[in-house]
Amino acid sequence: MGGSHFAVLQYDGTDFAGWQRQPDQRTVQAEIEAALRRLADAPTPCTAAGRTDAGVHARGQVISFELSRRWDGPDLTRALRALTPRDVWIVRSGPAPEGFHARRDAAARRYQYVIGTDAAAASPFRFRYEWYVPHALDPNALDAAAAHALGEHDFRAFAAVGQEKPHYRCRVTRATWATRPHGQGFIFTIEADRFLHHMVRFLVGTMTEVARARRPLDEFVNLLTSTDNQATSPPAPPQGLFLEHVSYPQLDEASDL
Repeated sequence: MGGSHFAVLQYDGTDFAGWQRQPDQRTVQAEIEAALRRLADAPTPCTAAGRTDAGVHARGQVISFELSRRWDGPDLTRALRALTPRDVWIVRSGPAPEGFHARRDAAARRYQYVIGTDAAAASPFRFRYEWYVPHALDPNALDAAAAHALGEHDFRAFAAVGQEKPHYRCRVTRATWATRPHGQGFIFTIEADRFLHHMVRFLVGTMTEVARARRPLDEFVNLLTSTDNQATSPPAPPQGLFLEHVSYPQLDEASDL
């Protein structure tokens, strides 16, 4: 007897056109569904907790899918690892509560954004995974901007245009900047109940402008009540962004989610 299953994925987004399946493009969803089709010997669609953009990485993407027979976790994980490409890694997988839906059931998502301010951030071993900003950034300004992002706001000013939503309100429960060791830059961590398209990248792009003293903090604060994104700074590039974790507190701990 089959049923609902889940998997937690990591992937390097560099060579993908994002998560979502697209014609004539290499996507994470297409690779995962190809693996599931071979495993199940039938078309097997999957749903992700969030649709990452081209170039964005994941350390904790969660997907849900239905299989015609029940797989235990270790066997399913080994099988999927054997069928996925080298830039995708199955962290764990297994049975999920019946009807589990990776997007609708998610209570919170956590992202990190990595900035490198030292010259070595442009090296071939780092530039695919961080944004090289060859300028001094004021950590106090970064912290002040992040503190204002906490709480529930209408993040319309930090959403990509053309992505109409019933509403633009998101509840941010964590927004912190941490200094990387050896003067390598900063890491921004943000957790919220939902995110808008390009929201984290717009926030980071605007906060770095504040930290470079290119715009005052008041402008950032005013954007949290703006009705458009015309005054928002350009978004930070995708390669510094990672989907870190998705929370499902209502699920049984035995599911290993």
